[in-house]
Amino acid sequence: MERSLIQAIEQVLTDRSGRIARWTGDDAAVVRSRPLAVTSIDSVAEGVHFGFGTHSPADVGWKALATALSDLAAMGAEAGEAYVALALPAGFEGALELVAGMEELAGRCGATIAGGDVIRAPALVVTVAVTGWADAEEELAGRDGARPGDLVGVTGALGGSEAARVLLERGEEPPPEALRRHLRPEPRLAAGRTLAAAGATAMIDLSDGLATDAAHVAKRSGAELRLRLADLPLAEGVDRMDGDPHVFAATAGDDYELLVTVPPERRADAVRAAESGGTTLTWLGDVAAGLGLALLDEHGHDVAGLEGYEHA
Repeated sequence: MERSLIQAIEQVLTDRSGRIARWTGDDAAVVRSRPLAVTSIDSVAEGVHFGFGTHSPADVGWKALATALSDLAAMGAEAGEAYVALALPAGFEGALELVAGMEELAGRCGATIAGGDVIRAPALVVTVAVTGWADAEEELAGRDGARPGDLVGVTGALGGSEAARVLLERGEEPPPEALRRHLRPEPRLAAGRTLAAAGATAMIDLSDGLATDAAHVAKRSGAELRLRLADLPLAEGVDRMDGDPHVFAATAGDDYELLVTVPPERRADAVRAAESGGTTLTWLGDVAAGLGLALLDEHGHDVAGLEGYEHA
């Protein structure tokens, strides 16, 4: 069963990288390197990150790869190779469909699924390790470069994925764009590269929600991020949530947008970079001396205690 499944999976995959000397069919992949390799690994598990009441196997494969590629986007790296481990429960018949969904996203992003493993497990878990590439360290961005005076912006719109999840749980139909964000998020790889090239001093993807991830940038940079809640760009469906929609958007997870800091003199460059990367950039605030995250209401008061989404 395992051998035949692996052989079937190999027939689904396409080499897009031009760097691969050996891949599926050997004990390990052999890849020609560039000066800098950027690596990350993520796992998604049934009952924690998805459920088959809402996600097809193809959706699961897409999402598993997207979560890993989003980390490369946040660094400003070019997508390269992915390595996939499938832990499959007994009776699960959607493995090929799952890989086909993953391969569909890989094709959109120029990535190559270069190898992996298949095992049996009590529940479905998909682990994806990705390698991205850059030619110089200056092409990349991390979480630790934000400096007082920098502007803080965010790509796209926030809260759509979580809004879709809540609406599905209620038995309501989410807006199509919110549903797409929930089932098949798009990693901002092009925008990550263009923003890094435009002078971004720090970047992070918003997988755990702005309230959590912006705090990571503040901590790593040794600075304070001061963000205006009212300026958060709201995704479709957020207006149907209970409570303040801006608070909802600040604490919702699985957005996979990019939070970015840039020097004020690069403001126009960053806006053009986001547009050339296929998205928009909304300015939320700035970086100040201090430490931590301040989410400011319409009166300029910090709304304390907001936290992002916990995958548990």
